[in-house]
Amino acid sequence: MGRNPQSSGRLRPVDLAREHGLSTQAVRNYEEAGALPPAARTPSGYRRYTALHVAALRAFLALLPGHGHRTATAIMRAVNEGAAEEAFRLVDESHALLLDDRRTLRAVENALRDLEHPTATAKTGTETGPGGTPVVPGTALFIGPLAEQLGIRPATLRSWERAGLVRPRRDPLTGYRVYDEADVRDVHLVHQLRRGGHLLEQIAPLISEVRAAGGLAPLEAALGDWRDRLSTRGRSLLAGAAALDAYLRERERD
Repeated sequence: MGRNPQSSGRLRPVDLAREHGLSTQAVRNYEEAGALPPAARTPSGYRRYTALHVAALRAFLALLPGHGHRTATAIMRAVNEGAAEEAFRLVDESHALLLDDRRTLRAVENALRDLEHPTATAKTGTETGPGGTPVVPGTALFIGPLAEQLGIRPATLRSWERAGLVRPRRDPLTGYRVYDEADVRDVHLVHQLRRGGHLLEQIAPLISEVRAAGGLAPLEAALGDWRDRLSTRGRSLLAGAAALDAYLRERERD
């Protein structure tokens, strides 16, 4: 019966690569990037890996789906250089980014709910104009009446236009801005997200998604996909953390 190369403590690049369907060059590249600790060399110059490298490669590959290549590499490099606190900080940042994305998704879902039920939101005071008049999307408006409905200044709408968040057409006779149904929809969505504390640069890609989807209704499917991606990312972060912990324990035993 053949000897298990891992039990001998002398592993070749191909022994690490085979488990994950990688090329031996990929394993060498990961080592050179710092994702794996430096390997000892035989007198003839060949790399000699150990169980520690096996755990490192498993950890790195487990970190990739949740953190991405650059951050996963940085985490492993920090661990391999003895800077565990820096590795933990990078892990925390990825979790914080995921939490921010979840909050953004929730804000978009709430904004869409308010747009779909203007009467209900008027009852709660969430989306009303001066005097408690409910703001109802779907009507072409000039900048003044639209700003008045939302209780904001026309200058605010102009700033949103400069940021590319709304794109009203110009009346050919007067040159005035005219907000059609899609524009009014975008203005309401921007308004809701701004009320939720989101910055213009954070809102811009969301408005682009609405336009690309062709409106709010098709966006529901996109939001479902977004929600699924966040869940997958969260699960990947957990799997990466477990593999990283196993690698840290292996380093402590080494």
